[in-house]
Amino acid sequence: MSKPRILIARAIFPDIVERLARHFDVEANPLDAIWTGTELIARLHGKQGVFTTGGERIDEGLLAACPDLRICANMAVGYNNFDLAAMTARGVLGTNAPDVLTETTADFGFALLMAAARRISEGERFLREGLWRRWSYDMFAGAEVHGSTLGIIGMGRIGQGIARRGAHGFGMRVLYHNRSRLAPAREAECGARYVDQNELLRSADHVMLVAPYTPATHHLIGAAELALMKPTATLVNIGRGGVVDDAALAAALREGRIAAAGLDVFEGEPRVHPDLLALRNVVLTPHIASATVATRRAMANLAADNLIGFFERNEPLTPLNPEVLTGPGGTRNS
Repeated sequence: MSKPRILIARAIFPDIVERLARHFDVEANPLDAIWTGTELIARLHGKQGVFTTGGERIDEGLLAACPDLRICANMAVGYNNFDLAAMTARGVLGTNAPDVLTETTADFGFALLMAAARRISEGERFLREGLWRRWSYDMFAGAEVHGSTLGIIGMGRIGQGIARRGAHGFGMRVLYHNRSRLAPAREAECGARYVDQNELLRSADHVMLVAPYTPATHHLIGAAELALMKPTATLVNIGRGGVVDDAALAAALREGRIAAAGLDVFEGEPRVHPDLLALRNVVLTPHIASATVATRRAMANLAADNLIGFFERNEPLTPLNPEVLTGPGGTRNS
């Protein structure tokens, strides 16, 4: 019996490609080419599965052109690259990679917060440019982190990890806003108190965004929301690009209406708004919050596990639309 055919859309760890090749007829992308939508469709012809990394758009047009496709396994917790409604309508399973990156990403959120609030990037740049000649009492004096107020928007696994770090590690007063409130026991574990978004923005010394990108969260933080924040506040986004209006944020930073920002995600990435690039009071990183070797390997292995579990047992570990799993090996509506 022939093996199912799958496409690995970007370069991944070679040993994980070898692992998948034991189960599937694999077309890999070792040169890490970035395919256009048309090129991706051409590569997916006749394939039953695809291993995606979060940047490959799976939409109605692609699904219509690739009728053999049965599963799209994302090596990411976010899945805004999937049109999940269209996939479900056509009987195509989507999976993601939650849990395995929670603690690493929460660590990085705090790294960005510390770097922005304590002006670490500004200080390093100043030193590297040969400008350090003498010490002064106010040289790169930033904002206090320990004992301050942390506001978290988006209280899923990663948001809760950040809350625990803030409350228990830094003695912070933690406020959060989320689509739904956590159970009281979980709030107590996180040391966090639920408030509405406007109260959070007005009260927090540091605001951390961990919200997914959806039509409802597009520009969740724009000019009006930034105007509510303290002029001494820090904004950190490790959620998704598009949750923040980057142009409005750049204006607020340039005009001193908030003090600093740390951004790992951007609207239209890998393009970054040029106004942000011109500012010194923003720390910019290229979407690397989950980037430790151990975590990236765990993410890739979970995507592989989902492909193997789906085709061999109809039991993917982390399905996004499990309603399509209605028969042996899943179903494919025509």
